[in-house]
Amino acid sequence: METFFTFLEKRVADSSSLLCVGLDPHISDLKEATAEAAFDFCAGLIQRTAPYAAAFKPNAAFFEQFDAAGWTALKRVIDAVREQSQRLGSMIPVIFDAKRGDIASTAEAYARSAFQTLGAHAITLSPYLGRDSIDPFLTDPEKGAFLLCKTSNPGAGDLQDLQVVGTEHDSRPGEPLYIAVARLAQSWNVKNNIGLVVGATQPGAMARVRAAAPDLWFLAPGIGAQGGELEAALKSGLRRDGKGLLLPVSRAISRAADPGKAAAALRDEIINIQYRLTNTSR
Repeated sequence: METFFTFLEKRVADSSSLLCVGLDPHISDLKEATAEAAFDFCAGLIQRTAPYAAAFKPNAAFFEQFDAAGWTALKRVIDAVREQSQRLGSMIPVIFDAKRGDIASTAEAYARSAFQTLGAHAITLSPYLGRDSIDPFLTDPEKGAFLLCKTSNPGAGDLQDLQVVGTEHDSRPGEPLYIAVARLAQSWNVKNNIGLVVGATQPGAMARVRAAAPDLWFLAPGIGAQGGELEAALKSGLRRDGKGLLLPVSRAISRAADPGKAAAALRDEIINIQYRLTNTSR
């Protein structure tokens, strides 16, 4: 059965890459503060970096700030990824970074918006409302969801590090909430379309999540501007098969003098470390 992650793994193989290029059009990086300038910025990045990208990740907020025109620009950005994929002869997944999380009926509308209206292949979600809030995004196995688990922001531990007392589900008394989320996600992944957002800034926590969810793909932000260390993230987050870790990078690529060369160099660095770690562990 074709699933989101079999689709992603095909692109990973085609591109020899674990790099996810973030599409975050900060106003300070644009020629002018308009939706059209945001589209031009992203379209240029897509054209320059597509050969080296395992996926693209547009961030909803940077488009929503431009009102309805921003939403139109976002749709055009996703279409531009599809057009570039066709030129390369290899479809590149689009992960819509929206961090949605709401009751089931609202979640159904969010899912239609992300997958049908925009044409994204996957989305980031907050699992705080529980299983019924993410089910609408999982109906089609070819569409994926990355659940916030252990995030890269400084205040992540305010809630994520709280110790659980145990529930009727697969959590254990005394473990942090983020590990309980990882265990639940592992058990919910019956259609091979659930992954986790696990920040690259805390490799020790990432290793614990990997132990709790050995099969899942991680979307691991934090490399570059947020201070995450690449080799530590790969060592902590890769599965035993040397896969399972997608590394989103935005500003270190978009603000480089040559984004294409920056993406190529980062892709190669990731693959070299991945190869060394995978072969050393054998």
